[in-house]
Amino acid sequence: MRIAVDAMGGDYAPQEIVLGAFESARQVSFDIVLVGDTAQIEAILPKRGRPANLHLRHASQVVTMDDSPVMAVRRKRDSSLVVAAHMVKQGEADALVSMGNTGAVGVVAKLLWGSLPYVDRPAIATVLPTYAGRCVLLDSGATVDCTPRHLLDFALMGQIYAAQVLEIPNPRVGLLNIGEEATKGNSLTKEAYQLLQAHLKEEFVGNVEGKTFFEGIADVVVCDGFVGNIFLKTGEGVAETILKIIKEELTRNTLNRLPLALLKPAFDRIKRRLDYREYGGAPLLGVNGVCIIGHGRSDRYAVRQAIAVAAQAVANRLVPTLRHALELLHHEKEG
Repeated sequence: MRIAVDAMGGDYAPQEIVLGAFESARQVSFDIVLVGDTAQIEAILPKRGRPANLHLRHASQVVTMDDSPVMAVRRKRDSSLVVAAHMVKQGEADALVSMGNTGAVGVVAKLLWGSLPYVDRPAIATVLPTYAGRCVLLDSGATVDCTPRHLLDFALMGQIYAAQVLEIPNPRVGLLNIGEEATKGNSLTKEAYQLLQAHLKEEFVGNVEGKTFFEGIADVVVCDGFVGNIFLKTGEGVAETILKIIKEELTRNTLNRLPLALLKPAFDRIKRRLDYREYGGAPLLGVNGVCIIGHGRSDRYAVRQAIAVAAQAVANRLVPTLRHALELLHHEKEG
């Protein structure tokens, strides 16, 4: 197995990306390839103790967060992102990991690799913590304008990812909406409700409101990328704010220090459950290759986790499984 990592993508690139890949390479047996400006990468890597499974591939350009996705592909063909994607296309790598421009990553993956059969639009599948465990939210930002059919595709791909990679048996699907009733929502969600209900039968749990999402009533929740991205970032902001408030209040009074020390293990567990870094990155489902998109703010720990997600997706044959399942569903409908 070989994972190509876009060393130049992300708010803290290349420093945190390079160190995250370095630490990961020391812990795993598969190959990791850092793609980017080799001079900058060499300056960051420790002089001694470099693992034999850590490799470098030079790329002279960088796709920034401000670049237009399509223009980035056309004008920056020697960028770390495009070079890494070409490695996957040519069989030199089994997966791509990038913390860079989400739109550019999606465009590059779709243009260079193509889409899976019967998938019109890709979707970012983000794993979020719930009270009951975990839930896959898709789309989290790849396709902002959707049709009901797109949401059905997202649901099917989300179920396969939840079952094959997250090992959730018989994943339940919900539709993110403003109310639980089937009549609630806009034209998109009303039509999608009927379509999901018709195709998924008892595996469809109906509408899921924002306030009940984190109760864990569904294992997969679908929505368009515009709503999903806002929901995702709002949830991250709320979680971080709550943790800051708790820390501020508990450390305000010196009398709290002793009980706080006793409760520290519990608070550390809470922080890990709410920390986006634990989930590393989100797969871009629907493209003909393994593509893991990490948070722009990813540090070295998040990079390690993202590489682990990519390796797990490759090991579990995520793309072939998705392709087979989608073809099977299509043939069943034709029959």
